[in-house]
Amino acid sequence: MIQLVTGGARSGKSRYAEKLAKRSEAVTYIATALPIDEAMKDRIRHHQESRPQSWKTLERDRDFYQVREQEAWKESSLFLLDCITILVTNHMMDAELDYETCSMEEINCLEKKILIQIEKLLDQVIADNKDLVIVTNEVGLGLVPPYRLGNYFRDIAGRVNQYLAERADEVYLCVSGIPLCIKGDQPHAF
Repeated sequence: MIQLVTGGARSGKSRYAEKLAKRSEAVTYIATALPIDEAMKDRIRHHQESRPQSWKTLERDRDFYQVREQEAWKESSLFLLDCITILVTNHMMDAELDYETCSMEEINCLEKKILIQIEKLLDQVIADNKDLVIVTNEVGLGLVPPYRLGNYFRDIAGRVNQYLAERADEVYLCVSGIPLCIKGDQPHAF
């Protein structure tokens, strides 16, 4: 089963995703965040403290095929990936594009590469009969960013979220800590 949990900043989406993941005893957390500054280090520390110590952790935002050989993949039945929007950010920063002057062809190529990484993970989860809970930020409810990088990020993340929602069995939107089932037959509540 693939479950997508989305919402705005501090909407309770990670907390709800962890609650969904706790239904399994063998969980691996796929962390996409990089400790690039003190704020991110604090956020990572908070996430580490909120999840059970029995969970394994994989730090990865690409090349998911490589995890198939790791013990965490073999031993876990459920994976919690937190979060897609950080994954998108990492890929955009690693692309070394000048977002003020790059072409739409370069942006489309980057988006395709990101989608291929995500598609391969989803296919691998399904092929190996694993469950996956994915956290992502809803990026379409805010203001239009006043700069090109922000616009490209919003557009890529929004289309990635649409792709994930299409592939997911269940989709939840978290608002003020309350999860709303927007796709799927069995809504879950806190």
